[in-house]
Amino acid sequence: MSVEIYVSTDVEADGPIPGPHSMLSFASAAYTADKQLIGTFSANLETLPGASAHPIQEAWWKTQPEAWAACRTDLQAPEKALPTYVEWVEKLPGKPVFVAYPAGFDFTHMFWYMMRFAQRCPFSWSALDIKTLAFAMTGLPYRKNIKPRLPTSWFDPHPHTHVALDDAIEQGALFCNMLAELRKREARYAALDALHPQLETGSGAAVTAQSEDAANDSNDPD
Repeated sequence: MSVEIYVSTDVEADGPIPGPHSMLSFASAAYTADKQLIGTFSANLETLPGASAHPIQEAWWKTQPEAWAACRTDLQAPEKALPTYVEWVEKLPGKPVFVAYPAGFDFTHMFWYMMRFAQRCPFSWSALDIKTLAFAMTGLPYRKNIKPRLPTSWFDPHPHTHVALDDAIEQGALFCNMLAELRKREARYAALDALHPQLETGSGAAVTAQSEDAANDSNDPD
């Protein structure tokens, strides 16, 4: 079976949805399950014809001058960047899994752009949402699973800059650390499960012995 490659992806955009607004920049960091970073891809994009910035995002970008400058250099046409990206994903040494935080935002943009400009998506129709994984692992209410509430042991000292490649690398390492913790928990549960047959056998033997004693007592003429 082909190993999975976890393609941590971050999107920077000037609005909540693609089409009326544009994806400004995107980046992916491809990780193995044991947190080996095996490749990266990033591109800054020209805006879509006829699209415009949403007022909320436009105001937010004004508070991030360095990130804005970073995503507006070396611009590529989407019809060039997205086919190149899809080919890069397809050449990764394993089954690619799209990973994001939150996947609902990043995958919406990436799927739209890939289908529009590359006519295919190497991730099929699905994405792995780190926020949902955190919900399953922490026991916190779903909306409480924000980064400041997650265990500090899950984080490596990577910067979060709103530059797409920086953030893709950061959240990819976060995901791999969470995956390692999940695998440790599974190993502990498996070790406990391995004890169950012995416990069940012991219980069964005790029940059998009690039944035999009861039968003997009932057959005792005294």
